[in-house]
Amino acid sequence: MISAEEYSSWDAVEMAGLIANKSVKPEEVIDAALRGIEAVNPRLNAVVHLDPERARGALTEQADATSPFFGVPFLLKDLGAEDLGQPCTGSSRLLADAVADHDAELVERFRRAGLVTLGRTNTPEFGLMGITESALRGPARNPWSLAHTPGGSSGGAAAAVASRMVPVAHGGDGGGSIRIPASHCGLVGLKPTRARTPAGPVRGEGWGGFVCEHVLTRTVRDCAAVLDEVHGADVGAPYHVAPPAQTFRASLAAPPRKLQVGVYRGALLGSSIDATCEEAVERGASMCTALGHEVFDVQVPIDVEALSLAYLRVVAAGTAARVAAAERSMGRRARGHELEPATRLFAAIGGAMSGADYMSEVQRVHAFGRTMGRFFEDMDVLLTATVARPPVRVGELAPSWGESVLARLLAGVGVRPLLNVALKEMAKAPLAATPNTQPFNMTGQPAISVPIHRSDEGLPVGAQFVGRFGDEATLLRLAGQLEEVANWGAERPPVCVGSATDAAVE
Repeated sequence: MISAEEYSSWDAVEMAGLIANKSVKPEEVIDAALRGIEAVNPRLNAVVHLDPERARGALTEQADATSPFFGVPFLLKDLGAEDLGQPCTGSSRLLADAVADHDAELVERFRRAGLVTLGRTNTPEFGLMGITESALRGPARNPWSLAHTPGGSSGGAAAAVASRMVPVAHGGDGGGSIRIPASHCGLVGLKPTRARTPAGPVRGEGWGGFVCEHVLTRTVRDCAAVLDEVHGADVGAPYHVAPPAQTFRASLAAPPRKLQVGVYRGALLGSSIDATCEEAVERGASMCTALGHEVFDVQVPIDVEALSLAYLRVVAAGTAARVAAAERSMGRRARGHELEPATRLFAAIGGAMSGADYMSEVQRVHAFGRTMGRFFEDMDVLLTATVARPPVRVGELAPSWGESVLARLLAGVGVRPLLNVALKEMAKAPLAATPNTQPFNMTGQPAISVPIHRSDEGLPVGAQFVGRFGDEATLLRLAGQLEEVANWGAERPPVCVGSATDAAVE
């Protein structure tokens, strides 16, 4: 039997190699994963659905046992990522009993790669928040400190990977939802270039093209190797990005070249960042200099107010469409308690927009993408803080009772000027905490968070590196260099499969 210590020490690439050379049996690996989830998840609330028998059955049903990740345990975020017959709730009480009636293309590719899905992970309702605290599922908690959030919206996935329940888990990123929890949980989190991974077969895009899906991992090689298996447009995709010149895994081994690294030390869609996050940027800059890259400060050309509103209004329109689709699937309107106040307010704002209003915001976003394309002509990589503050305590960013009541009233009234004021106010706290991720959902550029710093409390704090459109290879190569220097996988969180410590920091 595989011990918890053995299981939790392997990343996905090593685990797959051990299975392939028959050093361990895939059934033993799956059983070790399930034991780990049983031991750790009650404290973290990261995994919200398990189907062990289906997972075990997948080992015999998969046609190709030579697939690169055959037998490696995996989890899907319970938002999108449709898996036929499995829950697909978006953490909404409106969809509490919903199950998927088809497989998403990305899920099919994960399966063809050999990954074995054990279940689904916690997320905020419809992925709207940078924290994972839905009314349906309850809060997910950070394995580095149970009192703190793992971030969102892929918070359950991040907590599961950081605690070694699984070596890799699916995530989606429409405003930082892979990178934020990667920063909070000490992981590698890559948001690929727009259209690098498929959105079909039903959806063409999410949130006006902001959403891109991939995985959270502990190692750079896992991030690259999974991307090798799932990238590429699917049939009917509305966007296209040029294929890589070589595999992403091979790019890690390519000889490093001297990079032009611009450093931005502020908050792109905010006013300030915490001193701890400033230290993460400084550490990233120093590490890049030591690696031989040319590092210099830059000012990013960005209209903060206009782009903040553009981002939020596009998300509001997407939320209105998502709620309407959920209601159609249920054959009725949502009841009062079935949508959280923030969701109902975002949907009301989106529903009150005209088509001309929406297109104006989309055009503003596209203009910003053009501006950033020119900005990157003299720079390979941009370095920023991933987040503006370290992980907050669970409940700190949740709307108060008064704010929730006000949100419901405003959503019910539906007066456009009041709704726009409410949007700004309701979004202040979450966006102030994560102002540097959303811009690159708007531009579609690849961006990666790597875990190179810690707060005084010992909580992980990431640095974000942004690349040119279509150039994940440079980001992965640089992240691999930083990983070799920082050795960030050596330390484990207090709540962890195979950990000798059974108590977490409260």
